[in-house]
Amino acid sequence: MIKHLFTGVLISFFAFTANGQTYTEDIAEIIYNKCTTCHRSGEIGPMAFTNYDEVKQWAQTIKFVTQTGYMPPWQADPQYSRFLGENYLTQEEINTISAWVDGGTVQGPSSAEPNLPDFPDGSLLGEPDLVLTFAEPHTHIGNNRDEYRYFVLPTGLTEDKIIKAIEFRPGNAKIVHHALMFEDTEGIAAANDATTPEYGFEGFGGFGDTDNDFGILDQKQYPGFVPGQKPLRFPDGMGQTMAAGSDLVIQVHYAPWPTTETDLSHVNIFFADEDEEVDRFVQDSIMLPFNIPPFGFNGFITFTMPAETVREFHGTMVVEEPISIMGLSPHMHLLGQDWEVWVEHTDGSITKLIKIPEWDFNWQGNYFLPKLIVAEQGAIVHAVATYDNTSENPSNPNSPPEFVAWGEGTNDEMYYLPIMFVPYQEGDENVVFDNVLGVEEQNISISDDKLYPVSPNPVTDQALVHFNLNNAGPVTIQIVDINGRVLRTLNKEEFFTIGNHYIPFKTNNLDMGTYIISIEGKNFKLSEKFVKI
Repeated sequence: MIKHLFTGVLISFFAFTANGQTYTEDIAEIIYNKCTTCHRSGEIGPMAFTNYDEVKQWAQTIKFVTQTGYMPPWQADPQYSRFLGENYLTQEEINTISAWVDGGTVQGPSSAEPNLPDFPDGSLLGEPDLVLTFAEPHTHIGNNRDEYRYFVLPTGLTEDKIIKAIEFRPGNAKIVHHALMFEDTEGIAAANDATTPEYGFEGFGGFGDTDNDFGILDQKQYPGFVPGQKPLRFPDGMGQTMAAGSDLVIQVHYAPWPTTETDLSHVNIFFADEDEEVDRFVQDSIMLPFNIPPFGFNGFITFTMPAETVREFHGTMVVEEPISIMGLSPHMHLLGQDWEVWVEHTDGSITKLIKIPEWDFNWQGNYFLPKLIVAEQGAIVHAVATYDNTSENPSNPNSPPEFVAWGEGTNDEMYYLPIMFVPYQEGDENVVFDNVLGVEEQNISISDDKLYPVSPNPVTDQALVHFNLNNAGPVTIQIVDINGRVLRTLNKEEFFTIGNHYIPFKTNNLDMGTYIISIEGKNFKLSEKFVKI
């Protein structure tokens, strides 16, 4: 009888492992491509998820945080609008993780485990053209209070440059909550820093007159840093300028921390190559309480939240000249509950930009659109934000609730919405930066690395490179002539995730003829011909 019982247990076990979820066959791909970006050595994740043993140790926690939607920390509602670099789990993926944990965290056959993404050390964009580093480490006092601090980094540029990407790399990921970056061509921030004995100076709203919280609005802003997001490389033909002799001013928000920590961060800057024709320059417009009725400075006066109230603020911005929107970065503090932003066109139609149904102050976001969204002259950008200053809000920093208004501290509140755009050009309606649909939604297999034909072909002035990666890693994309001579490098050793990617490129500077798009990764090299007419 014992023999038969033992045999029955073995049959049940093997039947389960054959039909149930295993790490190597079902879980590893989800973890490596949705979690390991942050959960590995040197990144913000407090524990590493790079192999079975590491993941198994935290299996119950992973199940809980994925079921509750706390992880991965993606706030935008994918049913409302889509963005580049989306990092969220489908319900099927959440169910798969749950079933694996409930089934005993079975490892599965090692031969079925996908490769760990080939994450580069340091930059996700390749080798920078300029690296600016803090002059000295900053000490963040462990008093459980947040700190906003400005650091001035002289660029040392002797001529104006065109910026393709700017990448802030935190020296201490535990305490760097987010960072904003600005250009200062007048030495205002450096003069302010000179009045303080320590390196850098405290401040939030502006880096000139510290009594003026709105001076920051007059400065050129570059894309900021939030943990876990790949920095934006501006599409071909687009960029921002950085002036000769300018300073890069960085406002770092250090999160409340119980122990004293130090931070020595740096910034990687990528310039446009001489062979790239950049003729479109990225700008930003910031929606503030100025945009909330009663409009003007009165908007700041009425931007208040009395204790035990829930308030909704609806701001509007009329588009004075036609623009093509590239992205936006909603920001609020601990009382914040949700955002919804859309464009109301002059014909009455609506284009949805972003919806954040459950705001989490711990995860700021830069959201870049997969295609240009055109807002014609007279269109209206609407931005609605809700704040909960009641005892029912578990994130309320005050107990009991207190009167709250605009301010720089975490315990104050903000309505702050930068919108990134370029002035409109004919044809922007058709400019696509990437296809954000998942592989399953596109019904495209990812069993092999693949480069698809250039579209359109023949090419007149702009085309798309479409490629699929079987494993995440650095990729170099080049335009080559039929003799093998490299004419342009579009991306060099830039990290791309698993799945499909679209890279737009311009051909204005190419003569008529036949050319080759070449894509090279760690274990593959692919090419496709195209004709310029």
